[in-house]
Amino acid sequence: MHLMQIVTEGGVRRVAALEDGARSAYVLADAITVRDLALRAIEAGTTLAGMTALLRTSEPVDPAALLSEGRVICPIDHPDPAHLYVTGTGLTHLGSAASRDDMHRKPIADSEMTDSMRLFLMGREGGKPASGQTGVQPEWFYKGNGSIIAAPGAALDSPAFALDGSEEPEIAGIYLIGPDGTPFRLGFTLANEFSDHVMERQNYLYLAHSKLRACAIGPTLLLGELPPDVRGRSRILRDGHVVWERDFLTGEANMAHSIANLEAHHFKYPAFRRPGDIHVHFFGTATLSFTDGVELHEGDMFDIAAGPFPLSLSNQLRRVAAEAVRVAAL
Repeated sequence: MHLMQIVTEGGVRRVAALEDGARSAYVLADAITVRDLALRAIEAGTTLAGMTALLRTSEPVDPAALLSEGRVICPIDHPDPAHLYVTGTGLTHLGSAASRDDMHRKPIADSEMTDSMRLFLMGREGGKPASGQTGVQPEWFYKGNGSIIAAPGAALDSPAFALDGSEEPEIAGIYLIGPDGTPFRLGFTLANEFSDHVMERQNYLYLAHSKLRACAIGPTLLLGELPPDVRGRSRILRDGHVVWERDFLTGEANMAHSIANLEAHHFKYPAFRRPGDIHVHFFGTATLSFTDGVELHEGDMFDIAAGPFPLSLSNQLRRVAAEAVRVAAL
């Protein structure tokens, strides 16, 4: 089952449920946001899927039509974007270290191992601990708050100071912190993590800067567990023509870390367990157009699709004019 946040023709927000690969889709009764729906499920002691079943209606919707009309918003949000954290982990996928290793190898001798490769191998060795145990910690990064997330079909803004803006096709986990500080995983969504790889290549210590960019998630939220082997396709279209295309693999069968291990290391910090907060956490990728030398143009369209998700995530690259920022003394 999938959930989708939509806007009706009258401008009213609703939550819709999709079943059987989106062949059956309907709005939920008295459900305005996924976050509120999840809070109700926690209070009732049931699951998000269980609460969804209780609110089923016979009012159908057409998810593809809603998407084409621009009436699908992100599958999760918060009334105060500052209470939505966007974070992620890198070097998590089998093969993901190769491009990063090449990016960071130039300053050192070929015989030396980069920190990227060393961290990846640590994950291969200890990133999937036994149930109930915590393994080696992954690379972790902060992207921003809820204000940086672009809805399906919306523009992905690249700032004037950026040296690059290119896609990272991923799966993201969506979490709500319950009233007692317990992190609840609501589900999974398609995501485009979107980073500045040219800046990162200049110096590994610029990684933090390179991640402070927009991102996109959606259109739907997959409830339940993520299949262990997820296969998808990432494309870039220019003027309606495909200029780059590659398959990508994700899911735990294709990862050096278990999702539980990534979650354990993120939520071990008390600041990330504040009741009511939302977390969007990117799990990483091994597929980038940047590694194939693709130079992106304004107006290029990113399109990401993957097996468990009935609709693809598409966003267009937009360059943003330079801002005059001045720090004022008070």
